[in-house]
Amino acid sequence: MLNKIALIIAIIGGINWGSIGLFGFDIVAAIFGGQGAIISRIIYTIVGLSAVWCISLLFRNTRDVAVTD
Repeated sequence: MLNKIALIIAIIGGINWGSIGLFGFDIVAAIFGGQGAIISRIIYTIVGLSAVWCISLLFRNTRDVAVTD
């Protein structure tokens, strides 16, 4: 479950970075009051931690990562 959540958050962060790269528009900053706002910084930190967690998925045994619902 944690793997799915981390992946979803990392994907959302990737979409935000794509928006910055393509259009110069930071979605998180626009919604939460700028890049310096504390809530924006918390969201950026959560996205970064999620990305680090997703990196760890690359080095796990596939049987450990497999999700069964």
